[in-house]
Order: sequence, then structure tokens, then C-alpha cells
Amino acid sequence: MTERTMNEPAGIHLGSLCGASAGQINKAFGGVILAVAALLPLLAQAGLVSVETVNMAGRYMALAIVALGLDLIWGYTGILSLCQAFFFALGGYAMGIHLAHQGTLHNGIPEALYVVYPYKIGETRGMEVLPWFWQIFKPFPLTIILGILIPGLVAGCIGFAGFLSRVRGVYFSILTQALTVAAMMFFSKNEMKLCGTNGLTHFKTIAGYELSDPSTKIGLYVVTLLCLIGAYLLCLLITKTRFGRVLLAVRDSETALRFAGYKPYAYKTAIFVFAGMLAGLAGLLYTPQANIMTPSYMEARWSILMVIWVAVGGRGTLVGAVTGALVINLLYSIMTSQWSIGGFDWKPDYWPFVLGLLFIVVVLALPNGIAGLWRKLIGKVAELD
Repeated sequence: MTERTMNEPAGIHLGSLCGASAGQINKAFGGVILAVAALLPLLAQAGLVSVETVNMAGRYMALAIVALGLDLIWGYTGILSLCQAFFFALGGYAMGIHLAHQGTLHNGIPEALYVVYPYKIGETRGMEVLPWFWQIFKPFPLTIILGILIPGLVAGCIGFAGFLSRVRGVYFSILTQALTVAAMMFFSKNEMKLCGTNGLTHFKTIAGYELSDPSTKIGLYVVTLLCLIGAYLLCLLITKTRFGRVLLAVRDSETALRFAGYKPYAYKTAIFVFAGMLAGLAGLLYTPQANIMTPSYMEARWSILMVIWVAVGGRGTLVGAVTGALVINLLYSIMTSQWSIGGFDWKPDYWPFVLGLLFIVVVLALPNGIAGLWRKLIGKVAELD
């Protein structure tokens, strides 16, 4: 059967992203988030908010970019991927290797690698050799390009092999999680010359600017905010196109779509690659703001957390994915600190219980997440008027 044109297949209701009113409500919700985010640098310059708070917000916005990609492949296409953390780490390692080159060097070896260099039998200090793949990431522009392309290429290989073989549902989730855990074990070995479990550290400058300088931190925040806005608009554009409507059809009735003449694996692979590239971009932005990148970012808990961000924020809304990532990470920052209120001593160990309870509440009472709750509240206000 030949591939049909991008017109909707006969007999299949592809639907739309959401109604006009819901779309306007989502835009208003996103506008509120954007306004708050845009005010942070101004508040920091006025001394009302610390630079470290701005830096923390920048990291969380980088993670929100990962959530956008996951929402496209899970919320819109119905594919629960548990390897977005892997793609995120690939982008982070690309930037981390570049930043390590800008720090202290020992005979041409970045300090992050020098302190954990895996010497072979007979080798001693002074006999270190810089791996060839480290040298590729010396130029900053090439690092940016590779930090996005490499995760996309890896995602393409995983997606094409899995989707062509019609691996679906929980089996695909297990496959992607297994690959992520295998990658973590690979990156953790000192013999791979990727700094082992210590990860990439000792960063000092980026593009000639000191990472410890407050103005650099604010600059990275602004760049991250612009990238988040650009990623959101691009994702929104995709959902409005015929390609986006086919993604919804894949989610709702992949078998019927296949009989109508489409090749679902091609569309699934394409969106999987795009989501992988978004995760790589997020890793590039996150690493200089966190000043570290380790294999721990590929642990299973990160993959699960990314799913929780999207679920709590609201699947299939994009703005919900961003909101979920920001809210959950902000709660994490608060709930993993030790504080007292009304004689009650809060301990960081309580955080997993809060996260689990929050996820249960969303699944049982708020299936559409925070974005759905926002629409309900706006609807109630409209009824009162």
C-alpha cells in the first residue's frame, strides 16, 4: 500500500489540539509564567532576588525543555519514553567536555579527566593522552551543533529500530529504560575516559566569560529563557500542522492509520528524534548553570521524574509540561531543605512521600494536571460572570 498524502485518512478522526477557548486559556496561562520568568533578572539586578535564585530558575527552565519533548512523544503521540534523561545527559556531556577544556589543564589534559585518568599498567603521571573524542568538542560552535545532533542521531537509531519492529506500549518503555541504565553504566567506567562517577566538573569559563560572574549567570538564564520560548513555539507549531494531527492519530488509532496508507513508524521516529534533540539542547543549557554533569543524570529516577513533570503539569498541553517541570523542581528545592514551622521540623527525607502523594492525587483527581485545573478555574470564573 502506498503512502497517502498528508490529508486526513478517510474514516479516521484526527481531532485537533484543543478547542479555541482552551487554547486561549493555555496561552493566558503561559503568559503568566513568561511574565514571572522575564521579571526575575530585573528583580536580581534590583537586589530583590539573589543571583543564585535566578541561576536555579535557569536550570529548571532547561529541564522544562526536556518536558516539552516528552509531552510531544507521550502526550500527543502516546509513546511513553524513559530515555529522555539519556539524551539530556548526552547534550550535557558535550557541553561539559567543552567547558572542561576551558579550565585548568595538566599537560593538555583537563583537570576533570586528569584526577581520574585510568592509567594502564606501566603508565605514570605525565603519560596521559587526551582521547580523540575530547578534542572534537574544543570549538564552542561545534559543541553546540554536536550537543543537539548526537542525541538526535541516537534517538533516531533507537526509534527506527524499535518502531519498525512495532515495539509498543510498556515494552518500548522497558526498552528505553534499559538502554538508559546501560548508558549510565558505560559512562560510569573510568576506562571510558569520561571521568567516571565523578563526572565533568571544574568549569571556569564559557565563551570567555567567567561562570562565577553574576552577570554570566543572568546571561545564561536569559539565553535559557529564550530557548524555552523558542522550543515551546516550535512544538506548538508542530501540533498545529497536519504532521501534528497525524501524531494524534497514531496515539488514538495506530492500526487504523496504518490501514489508511500511512507509515506510523516514520512519524514516530521523526518526533522521537525531535524530542531527543530538544533534550540535548536542554543538557547544553543546564550544564554550565549546574557546573557539573555526571552519569547520575541517567539514573532511572530522572526518567521517572520527567514523566511526573508532564503528568502533573498536564499531558498534551505543552504549557502544562513546562509548568509541571517548574513546579515540581521548585517544590523539590523547598522540600529538600530543612526548616521548621509551628513546632514541626521538616526533613528532606520526607520529599519522596510528597512526590508520590502528589502523583497519586493527579492520577485520581486531576487527570489533566495543573493545566486542566487552571481551565476549570477559569471556566468557573466565567460562569460567575
